[in-house]
Amino acid sequence: MARKVGLAALLLITLAGAYLYAGFHGVLGRFESPGEIATEPRSAEWVARGEAAQEEASSAIGTEPAKQILFGDLHVHTTFSMDAFLTSLPIMQGEGAHPPADACDFARYCAALDFYSINDHAEGLTPEKWGEIKDSVRQCNAVAGDAASPDLVAFLGWEWTQMSPRPESHYGHKNVILLDTAEERTPTRPIAALGAAYDVMRDSRANLPILGLSLIDFSNRQRYFDFLRLRNAVSAVPVCPSGVPVRELPPDCSEAAATPRELFDKLDDWGFPSMVIPHGNAWGNTSPPGIDWAKQLTGGQHDPERQTLVEVYSGHGNSEVYRPWRHLATGADGEATCPAPREGFTPECYRAGEIIRERCLEAEINPAECEQRARRARRHFVMAGRAGTLSVPGEVAEDWLEAGQCTECFQPAFLYRPGGSTQNALAVSAPAPSGEPGAPRQRFRFGLIASSDNHTARPASGYKEFRALGMTDALHEDGSAQLRSLAPIDREIRPESIEIDPAEVPLVPGGDERLNSFFYTGGLVAVHAEGRDRGAIWQALERREVYGTSGPRILLWFDLLNPPSGHAQAMGSEVAMEETPRFRVRAVGSRKQRPGCPTEAEGGLGTDRLEALCMGECHNPGAQRRLIERIEVVRIRPRENAQEDVAALIEDPWRSFECAPDESGCTVEFEDPDFGATARDNVYYVRVLEEPSELINGDPLRCERDSDGVCLSTRPCRSGTDDGLADECLALERARAWSSPIFVDHG
Repeated sequence: MARKVGLAALLLITLAGAYLYAGFHGVLGRFESPGEIATEPRSAEWVARGEAAQEEASSAIGTEPAKQILFGDLHVHTTFSMDAFLTSLPIMQGEGAHPPADACDFARYCAALDFYSINDHAEGLTPEKWGEIKDSVRQCNAVAGDAASPDLVAFLGWEWTQMSPRPESHYGHKNVILLDTAEERTPTRPIAALGAAYDVMRDSRANLPILGLSLIDFSNRQRYFDFLRLRNAVSAVPVCPSGVPVRELPPDCSEAAATPRELFDKLDDWGFPSMVIPHGNAWGNTSPPGIDWAKQLTGGQHDPERQTLVEVYSGHGNSEVYRPWRHLATGADGEATCPAPREGFTPECYRAGEIIRERCLEAEINPAECEQRARRARRHFVMAGRAGTLSVPGEVAEDWLEAGQCTECFQPAFLYRPGGSTQNALAVSAPAPSGEPGAPRQRFRFGLIASSDNHTARPASGYKEFRALGMTDALHEDGSAQLRSLAPIDREIRPESIEIDPAEVPLVPGGDERLNSFFYTGGLVAVHAEGRDRGAIWQALERREVYGTSGPRILLWFDLLNPPSGHAQAMGSEVAMEETPRFRVRAVGSRKQRPGCPTEAEGGLGTDRLEALCMGECHNPGAQRRLIERIEVVRIRPRENAQEDVAALIEDPWRSFECAPDESGCTVEFEDPDFGATARDNVYYVRVLEEPSELINGDPLRCERDSDGVCLSTRPCRSGTDDGLADECLALERARAWSSPIFVDHG
């Protein structure tokens, strides 16, 4: 009898082992479907209503009727992206699959967009998944109606996600957008970024905690097995051989580039029209301290023909402004050290020391010993790199107050990196590659756009400020806890720091609780186009006649009135002149939203899908418009040599104009009388602010302050508490738009 029991137990153990082995290696999983796209375009009447409202507003403020403003989103992820798949898992309180078809339907019916692109991370795409994305984009375009005036244009693209823990080898994230979608006019493979993200996608050690989650959430195990199937399929794709022309590479290999220069070379080799749009360069959760745009102006790491736009804002935060403070300093020996706080900014490393000091004193330990522990904590934080918070055992979001954040910025990126800001990009320069005396210095001449970076296939989700869970990338509190459980986090609160080896910590160290406070509804890219078709939108992007908004459909025109040509030049233009430049800005506020959805949206999607995908609310504008409160002008004088202080070259705001309360908008004109006297090149762009409205994470950490403005405590956003809708983390702020610059060179 005992022998039979033993054999039965052995059999059960063997079966359980085989089951776990099969799950770990993806055998039990299935591939996610690309989904089915609704087959009807928006009606001509629906599109015409929006055009008529814009024409009426344009006419009232006195603009030319030759071009119309179209709104889109050039940064959209589906659950074909591995990070989006991870956060969609049931134990993360995720919504489940959001495939490419969802992006098309949401853009068409929920957001009523004019164009969008899919930009799943190339590092996690198999050849099969890339093919399904291409097919889905083609299907979306196929039901768009008249090709000369479609209701929606879907662009094909991917994200090149490069990351490094060291600033000298970090280049950041870039979206590649393709003009064409036909098979013979698109790359066989997306081009991934070699580096930390690529390695994590292929590291089988990450499968083990996912397998563990499938056992904890056993009733939903199939979704975890599906995720493991994808991970194993990605890691099974061999890396393409180097030094081989792209058309001669095997069709089933993973094409990758280690640097922007290699990416540009591969795109040149393919020869198809494409754009490369950097984004998230000020994000501290993916970028190391010490990054600086200037590095990318050397060694061929910038392509001035292809890389002409930059994403200034997304649902992951605003990357606009430059600040002189830094997260780390450099000691006399060249090693990183922790700088002291300065007005408006406390480095995280410094706050780590204060947390340990406070705990130490509460434990009634000698103050001299507590001071030593505070100094040691700062050193441990610096040594741990991006995993610095883990050096403070048992830390929670509230412990950090506002440390590491841009405290006076509008909806800033998390752990803001000033060297990656858009203003810094417009200010830096580098010697000409030729090295010839007098040759023009290299510069970034970026047009400014915004997009969403949404990871639930919801392009331009910022049409209404509702449902932080779903319309932003925020996680439910339980999901955040599960994500943190994937990292080796010490949860015991102790009055001393610990050493952390950053090499032993995953790419994202368990998820920082504070991140939820720095997720926002998505931004928009607006183009001044001569038509609704793909070519007209592409041409507007190419000439940089574009602007970004933080979500609302603000109408904006910015022109140089007196260029040498005699014809006004729009935003994005480059002009050489000697006389005093004169400018005009015209702006009209966005239309206030009505509740619910247009009746056509329900007819196109059906009631159930409308509720699931649009969450019952769509872009549904009424006749009343928000007021434009203020127009600010930023002037930047690009560096003439590396010794010039960037902070002294950025004037923000250089001019500020208060607008009268008028729904028809605001018009201002100004000139720069200093232009001729300084004999320098200048960059001008405008920032338009609407009247205050409630925005998700409008005040990210919701500090309680003393009479001197010092943050005493925070109330971070935890939108999943209770029923998931208890706290939308709303606060009054001014939604805004950013024009592309006008580049006025002296001469």
